[in-house]
Amino acid sequence: MKAVILAGGLGTRLGDETRVKPKPMIEIGRLPIIVHIMNIYKKFKINEFIIAGGYKHFYIKNYFEKKKFKNLDIKIVNTGNNSMTGGRIYKLKELIKDSDFMVTYGDGLANVNISKLYKFHKSNQKLVTMTIVRPPARWGHVTLKNNLVSKFEEKNQLNEGWINGGFFVFKKETFKLFQKFKKKNNIVLETDILPLLSKKKELSAFKHLGFWKCMDTPRDKREFNYFIKNKKMPWMKF
Repeated sequence: MKAVILAGGLGTRLGDETRVKPKPMIEIGRLPIIVHIMNIYKKFKINEFIIAGGYKHFYIKNYFEKKKFKNLDIKIVNTGNNSMTGGRIYKLKELIKDSDFMVTYGDGLANVNISKLYKFHKSNQKLVTMTIVRPPARWGHVTLKNNLVSKFEEKNQLNEGWINGGFFVFKKETFKLFQKFKKKNNIVLETDILPLLSKKKELSAFKHLGFWKCMDTPRDKREFNYFIKNKKMPWMKF
């Protein structure tokens, strides 16, 4: 089975670093975050990857041409600078031969048990399974009554709602839904395809309660590097 990694975005919130390289190539420790993502899948014997590049895709291409990864089949596809997430996936249609394939973002790490995710997907028989997570809590919650704080709760991840955590499983037949859109390049996975799947009751949710974190800001990068420095890699503890 193939795993598609979406790696074509700009990553502007990470500042100067993404002026030189695409966001998935920013290093966590000594490895680009995209390699850490691949290592998650590799742990579950998924060794075929399609990297959907765009912005500065040549940087990704050069890296994987110079580095040799044993027993991995890696294809880097330039899906265009201006393609949206759904458009990037659609452009890979001809490369997907299996009935199912994985998809995730190029900036997020999680100790998702890929085997359990796929088993869940097969048992539910929906077109797409999306891993959902609770975002890391950063603030406490305050309840007011007559302008007084009646209740204060320290930040708690369980108080947060569920969000899209990436780590999808798609049935190949999902590509039929993409045909509904005239401008394939502009299809957005999150606002076009996922709502359509939900409306058709073809989107199942795999709840992940373990580690999950995406790298949106320099602060996120520092936190990832803190894990590496202290020899902790929670995204690899299954």
